[in-house]
Amino acid sequence: MDQALLLVHNELPAPGLNLAARSGSCHQCLYQFLAFVPPSNERLRKPGTASVMVDTQHPLTLLLLNSSVDDRDLCKVQYHFGEFGNYSLVVKTLSTSTQTVSCDLIINEGPINSYLPILFAFLVYMGILAILIAGRLLMKIDPVRNWVYKKLNPRATDRMINSELGSPNTTDSINCDPSPHPWSSASRRRLHSLDTFRGLSLVIMVFVNYGGGKYWFFKHESWNGLTVADLVFPWFVFIMGTSIALALGSMLRWGSSKWKVLRKILWRTFVLILLGIIVVNPNYCLGPLSWDNLRIPGVLQRLGFTYLVVAALELLFTRADSGTWEGRFPALQDILPYWPQWLFILVLEAIWLCLTFLLPVPDCPRGYIGPGGIGDFGKYPNCTGGAAGYIDRLLLGEKHMYQHPSSGVTYQTTMPYDPEGILGTINSIVMAFLGLQAGRITLFYKDQHKQIMSRFVIWGIVMGIISAILTKCSKEEGFIPINKNLWSISYVTTTSCFAFTLLLLMYYLVDVKKWWSGAPFLYPGMNSILVYVGHQVFANYFPFKWKMQDSQSHAEHLTQNLTATTLWVIISYILYRRRIFWKI
Repeated sequence: MDQALLLVHNELPAPGLNLAARSGSCHQCLYQFLAFVPPSNERLRKPGTASVMVDTQHPLTLLLLNSSVDDRDLCKVQYHFGEFGNYSLVVKTLSTSTQTVSCDLIINEGPINSYLPILFAFLVYMGILAILIAGRLLMKIDPVRNWVYKKLNPRATDRMINSELGSPNTTDSINCDPSPHPWSSASRRRLHSLDTFRGLSLVIMVFVNYGGGKYWFFKHESWNGLTVADLVFPWFVFIMGTSIALALGSMLRWGSSKWKVLRKILWRTFVLILLGIIVVNPNYCLGPLSWDNLRIPGVLQRLGFTYLVVAALELLFTRADSGTWEGRFPALQDILPYWPQWLFILVLEAIWLCLTFLLPVPDCPRGYIGPGGIGDFGKYPNCTGGAAGYIDRLLLGEKHMYQHPSSGVTYQTTMPYDPEGILGTINSIVMAFLGLQAGRITLFYKDQHKQIMSRFVIWGIVMGIISAILTKCSKEEGFIPINKNLWSISYVTTTSCFAFTLLLLMYYLVDVKKWWSGAPFLYPGMNSILVYVGHQVFANYFPFKWKMQDSQSHAEHLTQNLTATTLWVIISYILYRRRIFWKI
């Protein structure tokens, strides 16, 4: 999978060639030796040959070197190989007088299109969606609806038809019976766009965690940059912050004391961290409590600590009777009343910047934020993550960190590095606080849809501008590159820009126009903890996983991963219909 066969034919005389390669995704990396190509046999007039498997996920730069002492470059070839393709690289002399060497790449057998399974899966899901929409439209036609009800339950249908009163519609029942009013109004006040956004993030997260069909763009970026997989966790943190603003305000308005709310915050934090350490334990093969190598950081642990800080900060300054701001700048009424919180967040960010760029790290340059390994031309092989990695190794110990970081394959890093480490948690708090800001907007401009949407637009633009400045609109050359492993501030501003934009779109479609109910993402969004913990615990059990006939097929991996993800959506739908929600 994700490989092609390359045959190198060397028509040059002794001493032979060294073939090296560098991936296009590996920034400032050393060339890696692939194979020695023997010289041609002049007596038999037979070229020297060597075969090697090359990566097809990213473009490669092939470098042919003379194997003599000077190791002189003979030629360089840049090419993006296709999966399961068969290629030949012919090295020969064009002119004996000038010793000009040519390297010609020939396609012996064309590659397959590894992206066709994605297209097929997309068409299947679109077909299912079309059938569901058509079925819903047909059910709005009275004769069709009555026929379906009669087939499903003929006795009840006959009683309904023969009844003099018939079946009252929803509006009549609500108008005649005042008791449903509190429930109905509460249901209307709930922003289903938040549950839909949370559910979308969770569904993508489950799909990515199950393997994402083994496609590179459904995996986390090796270091700097952004893939689909890198979007979902910060979005989840963002929506958690939004929910904090709405939930705390609601509890205080219903008369709960701040001490009672604080106890609930502490309990929820404790449960999240406990679930992350005990239940979602990557060392389960060594026993449920394998403390010697237990990974201390994790997704739920970071969610728990982030929730604790942001919720406690909001509880400290929020008021049950918070009304409109009567200061000099009414346009900033969702910001100015909370200047102490903003000051706290800015101080946190200053701490992150100082630790990241000023903390001395042994045997590493000050302010280094690279991947180490073969990156930066191999100058700092043991400096993965700079200060962030150093702090984790110092406080947690190498055995209690993530042992297989995403930089390991591309940059060949050997140091453990945890993407949910201590220093990055600071910026996850910033991310949740930006989500909290989105929640405040919906509270301050309640039922003022244009105001809410315009504020989302403004915040999205501001975050986008900050990201453009920090990154210089480039992947590698910015002041602070986008980096999920480090949870860099540019990563936070970029993903929050996308979050504000996506929340705006869902708010408009789901809560304003009501063109979309939020299904199917609404259902896992309302049972997020259960789905997340469940998909981790049962990841290696049937029907979420089975033995494949061809483990080198993207199609089989995609089928398995989509099936497992769809099953969790179905499970969350069944729980939703039965009104079963796992709340912490």
